[in-house]
Amino acid sequence: MRIVRIAPMRVASLQVISITPELQAWAKLRAWAETKGLLGDLDKHPVFGFNNPPPEPGKREYGYEFWIRVGEDIESDTVVEVKEVEGGEYAVTTCVLKEELESDFFKEHGILESWHRLDEWAKANGYKYRGHPGLEKPHDPDAGPDLVLDLYYPITK
Repeated sequence: MRIVRIAPMRVASLQVISITPELQAWAKLRAWAETKGLLGDLDKHPVFGFNNPPPEPGKREYGYEFWIRVGEDIESDTVVEVKEVEGGEYAVTTCVLKEELESDFFKEHGILESWHRLDEWAKANGYKYRGHPGLEKPHDPDAGPDLVLDLYYPITK
C-alpha cells in the first residue's frame, strides 16, 4: 500500500453500459485515443477506469467509464466528453487479474478482495473514504486476462 496524490486533471471520458462494459469501453477509447496519438505515453496520458453505474444484484448490465488525461488541444466530440477532474489523495495497491474478464468469478471475487483490503488498510491507518470514485489504472490496458491494475482508493484524514 502506498499513498498517492493525483493533481487535478483534464480527461477525455467515455462510458458504456452492458454486460461487459470494461471491454467495450476500452475498445472504443483505444480506437479514439490511437487516432490522437495518446497511447504512446501512458505516463503523460494515464488511463483510469471505474464502475459507473456500479453493478446491482439481479442485473447483468452495469456501466464502466474510462478517463484518459488530455491536454488543452482535445475537445469533446461524438465519442468522448472532456471533463475537469479534481485531484486528491488515494491509497493505492496493485491487483493482478488472471481470470477471464467476462467471468462471474472476476466480477464477484477477483477485484473485490483487493478493494476490501484497501478499505481495511485505510480504516486501520486513520483514513476515511473520500466519496470520489475508486479508480482502476491498468499497467497495460490491452493485457487481457493477465491484466495488472493499480487500485486507487480515495482517502481523507
